[in-house]
Amino acid sequence: MLEWLNSLIPNVVDLYPELIKAFWETINMVIVSGVVSALVGIPIGVILVVTREGNILENKVIFKAIGGIINIFRSIPFVILLTAIIPVTRFLVGTTIGIKGAIVPLIFGTVPFVARQIESALLEIDEGVIEAAKAMGSSSLEIIFRVLLVEGLPGIVYALTITTVSLIGFSAVAGTVGGGGLGDFAIRYGYQYFKTDVMVVTIIILLIVVNIIQALGEYLLRRLSH
Repeated sequence: MLEWLNSLIPNVVDLYPELIKAFWETINMVIVSGVVSALVGIPIGVILVVTREGNILENKVIFKAIGGIINIFRSIPFVILLTAIIPVTRFLVGTTIGIKGAIVPLIFGTVPFVARQIESALLEIDEGVIEAAKAMGSSSLEIIFRVLLVEGLPGIVYALTITTVSLIGFSAVAGTVGGGGLGDFAIRYGYQYFKTDVMVVTIIILLIVVNIIQALGEYLLRRLSH
């Protein structure tokens, strides 16, 4: 089996241990930054919805301030953000390279994306449901937890699926500047040594992971929608 693989992709077989290590580094980066981004981004998305004009906790100052900050971060290309927040990354984790150095910019780059995705998902909820909850005497917190988050759960799952897929791409970019993972593997062992098969195998692995995540997200979405 190894001889057959070696005839097709000799460089990759020789680098198998490094490839496996890079794969798990990518998975770790995506999981940690994804969980933290969800924990931070979902509440921000909820705040953006409830503080909008005409909503249950209308507050123009908070809405515009948070919206403005999110727009600033979303307008910065991730590869630029990586370098722009180097002092913050070094202060928080003590390094700007490796998995630890990549997770901080991944979170900074993903939280605004999550917040906007959650905002979009919750805005699709029928206003009649919210009005009915108000008529029944529900408090603002009850509306948030029993109406918005429950009714918007399918949209939230879909938003997190898109976010996870995007994180995989971001993690690959982080790897190109020393962040570890498959991006670093592809650059270090493939691009710099002109080994096309290493680059191709890395891309195939990323495509497989993306498709698995997308399929899982769509499955959960169908279950929740029913």
